[in-house]
Amino acid sequence: MTALGPHAAFIVAAYAVAALVIVALILWVLADHRTQRRLLADLEARGITRRSERRRTEAA
Repeated sequence: MTALGPHAAFIVAAYAVAALVIVALILWVLADHRTQRRLLADLEARGITRRSERRRTEAA
């Protein structure tokens, strides 16, 4: 720790907080992704499809 100088505690704390924020954002995005996939599956189960899917079937 002495190689970081007199502000070593602040530097280590800043890196730790930054790492925690990044991990929290990754977890948030993964949780939201799961939620959105579940909502999309629910809509498709009710017969509501995507507009891009309709264009693909109309062209065929």
